Amino acid sequence: MQPASDTPTRSVDRLVPERAGPSPATEVSKRPTPFQRIANLWRYRELIGNLTRKELKVKYKNSVLGFVWSLLNPLMYLVVFSLVFDIIAQVSVPYFGIFFLAGLLAWNLFSTGLSGGTSAIVANAQLVTKVWFPREALVLASIFAAIVHFVLQSLVLIGAMLVFRRMPDITYVPVMLLAVVVTLLLCTALAIALSAVNVYLRDTEHLLEVALLAWFWMSAIAINYGTIAHELVARYGANGERLAALNPMLTVVVAFQRTLYNPAPLTPAQRADPNFIPILPEHPMGWYLTHLAWTGVVALVLLYGALWLFSRLEDNFAQEI
Repeated sequence: MQPASDTPTRSVDRLVPERAGPSPATEVSKRPTPFQRIANLWRYRELIGNLTRKELKVKYKNSVLGFVWSLLNPLMYLVVFSLVFDIIAQVSVPYFGIFFLAGLLAWNLFSTGLSGGTSAIVANAQLVTKVWFPREALVLASIFAAIVHFVLQSLVLIGAMLVFRRMPDITYVPVMLLAVVVTLLLCTALAIALSAVNVYLRDTEHLLEVALLAWFWMSAIAINYGTIAHELVARYGANGERLAALNPMLTVVVAFQRTLYNPAPLTPAQRADPNFIPILPEHPMGWYLTHLAWTGVVALVLLYGALWLFSRLEDNFAQEI
């Protein structure tokens, strides 16, 4: 047996012969259940690691700055949105840059993983047509690569917090960690489903770009959630804020902002003023945990459905690619 190399194809060749049981063609024809597919992915975790490294290397191949580009992306967003909202539009959000970066950090993790995962099967057509391995591994590799960028981009926010001497709310760190898990579950579910559909309908990834653009503006990243909640309650009454919860990423973004931006508590005068709109409504921690828990449950259901759909569509991947 040849020693493993860094190339994904050889990693697949090395792993496949070690597996006991029926041939790959037989396994595909049997269409394993979603739980079996998850177990299969765990057996191929070394391959997923190799594919993730390949994903990162290819993205910045022949690039002078390399991973520095991951830092420049949020910095450019920070400059542009601070100029537009903080200076020109004069949005009344103290330390708008930190507020914006806190939400953007969560959004970039979701959108980068979803975009990369959706195109992962088509982008790796040579691997798909040559050897058998769990195709979902390609999607997961894109999402793990997005996690690496997430960690790097976090350095920008940490630097800004140090410069402006803004401390996160330590008590809400578990809420933010739950928000990260929910984001990854939702991203994985949608990416697996859309990656399979994209093989047959290549317009999927282009439609996704448009959908993500609209989704961005509906997720309280540049416009504070307090304003959104105030308008919804004014229009639809006490249940208006529940409409906002239909957007799963809005809850995630608000959880990041509550933890990292850590707005100052409202003063008695602000609470007494009916016209005052807080940056983030003063909901207790239970509100965040409840909304994130429900979003996580929905994401798990979507993940099960995505794996089921992937299983039904993957038989003809090689022919369609």
